[in-house]
Amino acid sequence: MAYYKLGVIESRFADIIWDNEPISTAKLVELCLKELNWKRTTTYTVLKRLCDRGIFQTVDSTVTSLVSRDDFTSSQSELFIDESFGGSLPAFLAAFTKNKKLSKEEISEIRKMISEYDAH
Repeated sequence: MAYYKLGVIESRFADIIWDNEPISTAKLVELCLKELNWKRTTTYTVLKRLCDRGIFQTVDSTVTSLVSRDDFTSSQSELFIDESFGGSLPAFLAAFTKNKKLSKEEISEIRKMISEYDAH
């Protein structure tokens, strides 16, 4: 899977699209003005950038995603673990749980995920 790295503002913009897709470019401009205080030109510039990266597409003035929010989030998580922990999930979990106690429910969910993965 390809990795997609977005800044905070680009991520907010992407969320607007995912929350409203399919969305007309006119409605997107309207929402970006309201939520991000962007002018039309800024909206179109960022939209083009994310379309060029293969995350969204515009066809007949309608914007839709080429990458789902779930796939994007998964890609971002993998990239973070790769860059910060050398790709080691155990190292990430050790760091994550160092100062945060996991609840019994969280532990159970992690065990279930491991069991399901192990079954494959």
